[in-house]
Amino acid sequence: MMALPGILSLVVFIYARPQESFARLRAIPLLYVFFALALLGVVLDLRLRNTQLRSTPLLPWVAAFFVWSAFTIVIRSPNAALGPISELAICVSLYLLIAHGVQSFRALHIVAGAVLSMVILVCFVGVHQGLSPMQCVVVDQSKPTETSAGTPDGRPCDSIRSCYAGDVEPGADYACEHIGLLGTTSVGGGRVRYLGVLQDPNELSLAGAVGLPLAFALGASRKRTLARGAVSVLTFALVALCAVLTASRGGQLVFLAVLAAYGFKRFGVKGFVLGVLLAAPLLTLSGRNSEEASSSTFERIDCWASALSIWRSHPLLGVGLGRFTEYNFMTAHNSYLLALSELGFPGMLLFSIVLYLCAKIPFVILRGVSGDHGSEGVAGARIASTWAMGVMAAFAGLALGIFFLSFTYHYVLWIYVGLSGALYSAVRAHDTSFKVRFGMADLAAVFAVDLAVIGLVYVYARSVLA
Repeated sequence: MMALPGILSLVVFIYARPQESFARLRAIPLLYVFFALALLGVVLDLRLRNTQLRSTPLLPWVAAFFVWSAFTIVIRSPNAALGPISELAICVSLYLLIAHGVQSFRALHIVAGAVLSMVILVCFVGVHQGLSPMQCVVVDQSKPTETSAGTPDGRPCDSIRSCYAGDVEPGADYACEHIGLLGTTSVGGGRVRYLGVLQDPNELSLAGAVGLPLAFALGASRKRTLARGAVSVLTFALVALCAVLTASRGGQLVFLAVLAAYGFKRFGVKGFVLGVLLAAPLLTLSGRNSEEASSSTFERIDCWASALSIWRSHPLLGVGLGRFTEYNFMTAHNSYLLALSELGFPGMLLFSIVLYLCAKIPFVILRGVSGDHGSEGVAGARIASTWAMGVMAAFAGLALGIFFLSFTYHYVLWIYVGLSGALYSAVRAHDTSFKVRFGMADLAAVFAVDLAVIGLVYVYARSVLA
């Protein structure tokens, strides 16, 4: 497939962020170069009939979400519309390229393998960073420590106080952090992180945990070998260690959700409980003291309350795509509420429908495809069901994890939206009668869940902040 080089390059670029480590690459607009390469590949595949123009159940809802989001910012702040619309266009383009450019299980295997490779890379860097000695870091005063790695000065430290003793730069701000590969540093006194879109410890932990099902699916979709088993074990160990070293409670919950999903699929309720028990010890190893954790929780709930307050003032259109931080000092720390406050209830509903369909596609495959020979005419049923379980477990983790993070327009989320669409395209290539429908009952279910989320968050935030 001609589209694969461009798609793989985009995956590597988004996760690895080579331009963050190699300054010479910053002068090259690599993101747009790789998008152009992938788009050219899609056109060539269509011309060569490697792929076909084929829709997915996600396409109309993703399109509606994009149009509505763009409409809100054009209405609210037309002079500032270009930036937010361009960022969302990148997310939607990732979905389009992966979901519609990948139409076979072989191609899905390759793209998912690339995502898994990047998950292993970023988690390895995180684990290496967390196990490395701590050094004094000169913080860039023009940027907060959350968005800047800073410059290590080579002096070992055991606390921030030791960095202000001895030979120090006049007027410099210091932090005592772990120093990792590729110019990375920890943040907040030891919480590991990566670069770029994964520079937040919580987002790194989430990206690692939702990548774990890809390792399981890649290992089970083909003949089992020692090497594939080793990759699954390695990924499991790196993801678990990274979740501990990020001290991200949300990331650890995502890890729990992924294991619980596999346990439920394999053994029912007993398996679900077993998965929870296997992952639960991570929650006791977060490494954050109770005062810090309590402060973080209170801050997040305050942001949730602000999101609801903003929405009540702008119920239909919200405040406009990308404008939440103009009304609050921090982001919403909740993807659903971020969509609600910026895009109004219609925007939240459209976003939720996209996520719902991403989970329904693998669910329908698992329900309708069984055994090694398949049912309903689907060839390669074992491969289809293996990938369906992997995608569904990933979205079980994502649906939970993004409740605590502003992930609505995050590239990593939209890569997985693309993978769900690619799974649908691959099954359709084997069975053109296979369909996943979204009817009134589905709409009512999503509508009810969104209302429940708003109501429950309102009651909870009010009880905590009262």
